[in-house]
Amino acid sequence: MINHLIIGNSAAAIGGVEGIRRSDRENPITLIAEEPYPCYSRPLISYYLEGKVAENEMGYRGADFYAANRVEARLGVRAQRIDPDRQEVILETGEVLPYDRLLIATGSRPVTPPIKGIEKKGVFFFNKLDYARALRQYVSPGSRCAVIGGGLTGLKAAEALVHLGARVLVTDISSCLLSSILDPAGAEIVKRHLAGSGIGFQLGVPVVELAGDSRVEGLIFADGGSKAVDAVIVATGVRPNLEVVSDTGVDVGQGIIVDNQLQTNLPGIFAAGDVSEGWDIVLQQRRVIANLPNAYRQGETAGRNMAGEKVVYPGGVALNSVSFFGLAIATAGISNSEDAGVEAVRYLKEAEKIYRRLNFREGRLVGYICIGEISRVGILTALIKSRTPLADKRQGLLKGDFGLVDLPEEVRLSWRWERGELTWRF
Repeated sequence: MINHLIIGNSAAAIGGVEGIRRSDRENPITLIAEEPYPCYSRPLISYYLEGKVAENEMGYRGADFYAANRVEARLGVRAQRIDPDRQEVILETGEVLPYDRLLIATGSRPVTPPIKGIEKKGVFFFNKLDYARALRQYVSPGSRCAVIGGGLTGLKAAEALVHLGARVLVTDISSCLLSSILDPAGAEIVKRHLAGSGIGFQLGVPVVELAGDSRVEGLIFADGGSKAVDAVIVATGVRPNLEVVSDTGVDVGQGIIVDNQLQTNLPGIFAAGDVSEGWDIVLQQRRVIANLPNAYRQGETAGRNMAGEKVVYPGGVALNSVSFFGLAIATAGISNSEDAGVEAVRYLKEAEKIYRRLNFREGRLVGYICIGEISRVGILTALIKSRTPLADKRQGLLKGDFGLVDLPEEVRLSWRWERGELTWRF
């Protein structure tokens, strides 16, 4: 008998279960998760906050997922440490669970910025259901809310708060919104759209202190300015949850380092999702690629290898797809680089809030920004992953209605649909 043990309960962990069960229907799987809930879709947290979806509509899999896959789900308990020599995981309760194959899928946690007073009541993070629940209880129509962080998580929180009737201010140390994925032209379109939807901004000046006694009452900025608020949402990025591998001998960089089969340097221990460093197809290097599709595929690949297959993970691409007040945004790969080796072609219809930027390097598409018109981004992503030569197709791909027919025949004939995704044949 082989004991499969999984730490985590998000997309990578679910992928791990389904990967194992592709070829192993018999051996037991035990899953440990700190949160007490069945696996839910984290991108739906903002929709739960604004009341657009109910809690029972957030499931990432059906209610019978664990039973159907013969998984013993130990929810609401934290894995404290791993003992690789004894092949055991020690829980915070003191209980010891043996394993033969272990998948670490512990995800990430919010970064706590060095802001004085950040421990006050009325300060929330926004990456778990419990945070959204607490925020929903705390905020009421007319509440003055500040979101620290103008990234994807922060802006989705801001949108939900506006829908709740709150007055919302977004602050960021950068002068551009979504600065990790958009260029200034794209960021300006998004800012204008969000401002028109009722969100205020204070950009380019960091918050250094939260005013108030035990409860937050205001923001104090580095330039001496201030703003009265009732609640603060902190969304300044995430970092991998690595505590469970401390002092275990597992190699770690920014995340857990894995090989092309998602196995760590210790035999029998695998890692997947936001906690691991996957292979970036565009950058041709290992790094943490924190997005749900990548997490699932890594987890599934790890699970198949835990079950005895020999499956290579081909690598992933940084992908983002989001909508704010009806404005759709998609980015991938090297999306906003101004490096000399990256050639950008752009298409802008400012009045319609449509912006497309495609980035090429050595004749190949390496990234894009699409705002307001994203209907062909699946093809663009496939072009990035396949590293297709496109030297004479740059302007054609800027059209919002381009299709496979616009690509060279040898490219079209070499593609196939595989499990809902356009992939390269080779």
